[in-house]
Amino acid sequence: MSDAPLDRPFDAILVLSFGGPEKKEDVRPFLENVTRGRGIPPERLDEVGEHYYHFGGRSPLNDLNREIIANLEKKLAEHGIDLPVYFGNRNWHPMVEDTVERMARDGVTRALVFATSAWAGYSGCRQYHEDIARAQEHLASKPELGSIEMEKLRGFHDHPLMIGEFARAVEEARAKLPAERRDGARLVFTAHSIPNSADDASGPASLGGNLYSRQVNEAAGLIAEQVGAGEYDVVWQSRSGPPQVPWLEPDVVDHIEAIWDDGVDAAIVCPVGFISDHIEVVWDLDSELQDEMDAHDIIIERAATPGPTEAFSEMIVELIRERTEGAEPRRLGREPLLGSACDGKPCAVDCCSPAKRPSHAPA
Repeated sequence: MSDAPLDRPFDAILVLSFGGPEKKEDVRPFLENVTRGRGIPPERLDEVGEHYYHFGGRSPLNDLNREIIANLEKKLAEHGIDLPVYFGNRNWHPMVEDTVERMARDGVTRALVFATSAWAGYSGCRQYHEDIARAQEHLASKPELGSIEMEKLRGFHDHPLMIGEFARAVEEARAKLPAERRDGARLVFTAHSIPNSADDASGPASLGGNLYSRQVNEAAGLIAEQVGAGEYDVVWQSRSGPPQVPWLEPDVVDHIEAIWDDGVDAAIVCPVGFISDHIEVVWDLDSELQDEMDAHDIIIERAATPGPTEAFSEMIVELIRERTEGAEPRRLGREPLLGSACDGKPCAVDCCSPAKRPSHAPA
């Protein structure tokens, strides 16, 4: 928790996210924004674009974020917290630069930032700090608008409200399985794969590295404990990059095929690394994984993500109150949280440095 003074109040909350296209014409320029400067070949963009076209060219992400914002506004009102909520993206409209202009015109001078990622790592944490810095530089180029102090809220991979929502979703998925297959169903957690080198660099060197995969494994273990699962697996998805570059493994599809070979005939897949059902969930898990399993006698039920739930919005309010009221942080795990380790300050030089090769391309 930050020890910064609370004397000057915050006057807004910015929900900052990745962004996604909302029609077919948006897909290619969106993907070019995501991959700019990363050396992704055009044919890879064509391949990824097909995932979006499969869903009419519209990512679910913006709509899901608007739902989170609507729920958050309701929760803030219930708690008597007078903070307007704004929405900005890294890669697509509403772009964060446009959003902070609107905030400045509305008179905002000090804002908290909720980033829609729970995790350590470059894409999950440091890049959001870079987004904030870029937005502030944009305002500096328009001095007539004034400036906005912005502070990112801490990570929340082990917050009891998020863990509880995932646990509830796992139980709901289990109940959908045929009764004769429930007892033997395997619980499989999945998160976005990144290069091993990026995972090695996640978190400050003083915390030992590999903080991204450590947090994912901890969250999975906490959920498994709540649902009484003695055995579970942590796997990875959405890999994108040259085959010679090692990424976190095993891949979710390869793993499900392997456990089928071992006699498992049902699995609950929990996308622990994602707070919303965006394109990498609905394509990789609801489309690709299900299609691959059509050739096997294994039933897959995918657990829902927590973003649209009332509990998730309550969690955001708790994170806000930690900063505005000095409320005691609630957490279930022991792995470091970058929000508290960094204390709202700029990232340390050795913290979550970007991989030399692309660490993320949308799938």
